[in-house]
Amino acid sequence: MNGRIPGTPDPFAAARVPSGLMSTTATSWVLSLSCPDQPGIVAAVAGLLAEHGGNITESQQFGDPLSGLFFMRVEVEAHTPRADLESALAALAPRFGLQWSLDVAGRKMRTLLLGSTTAHCVNDLAFRQRSEGLPIDIVGLVSNHTVLSDMAAFYDIPFHHVPVTKDTKAQAEAELLRLVEELDVELVVLARYMQILSDDLCRALAGRIINIHHSFLPSFKGARPYGQAHDRGVKLIGATAHYVTGDLDEGPIIEQDVERVDHTRGVEDLVALGQDVERRALARAVRWHAEHRVLLDGHRTIVFR
Repeated sequence: MNGRIPGTPDPFAAARVPSGLMSTTATSWVLSLSCPDQPGIVAAVAGLLAEHGGNITESQQFGDPLSGLFFMRVEVEAHTPRADLESALAALAPRFGLQWSLDVAGRKMRTLLLGSTTAHCVNDLAFRQRSEGLPIDIVGLVSNHTVLSDMAAFYDIPFHHVPVTKDTKAQAEAELLRLVEELDVELVVLARYMQILSDDLCRALAGRIINIHHSFLPSFKGARPYGQAHDRGVKLIGATAHYVTGDLDEGPIIEQDVERVDHTRGVEDLVALGQDVERRALARAVRWHAEHRVLLDGHRTIVFR
């Protein structure tokens, strides 16, 4: 894994590859790319993949006129070893200022869930992993309470009770980072984890920690968003899945969803309806991240669905 790059949506025939570089079966790779927008990126990347026997099976791209950056996600089948593809991409990168990442398409991403006492998001992700092909491997559930331990046991997910108080917050975050390293975690998901993370922890996990906020950001930040929404008489309630940064509820937004309501709905109704919205938005954000469909564009995201 190394950075990102831009490219093209046109499939192209595999080029001849020396027999010594061929493996017995083709591997499906996913290449995520970004760089300053400029002529020749698509041709260069497509040519590189063709030279290594690649056949593009899926491709999406976008040039952002605001940031001046070019983004692409491409799936390609090739017999060439990973090391050869990475070496070729690394050699091409300086020419265009490419940021890129290369991974096996469909590989399950090692994921650590964080929860508190509310179960619906943890349960939904665990169920989708088991029954709906969500491409994550949940390697643990960390909680500052013990309420979710039975659910973790039901799904055969290792449970880690890490209490958090004002006095133990630093130690708790150190333990979380220890688990991230020990379990080789690639993605952390705050599945209604009701703790504010420190700036240092957010920086340590930048770009690989997703939160679900039970509100349609940027409205109704912080605590009691459904109470705030009810007080304002909203006609739509929503949820926002976003990357976590040191600024509370300000990280780049990956996905949002809404549900229509009216004046007859009480706060409890909004909470119940909102939980379903939260599940949907979080599951989509996690899937898209795990499939390398989300690229950061400053404080925004590019999502190739």
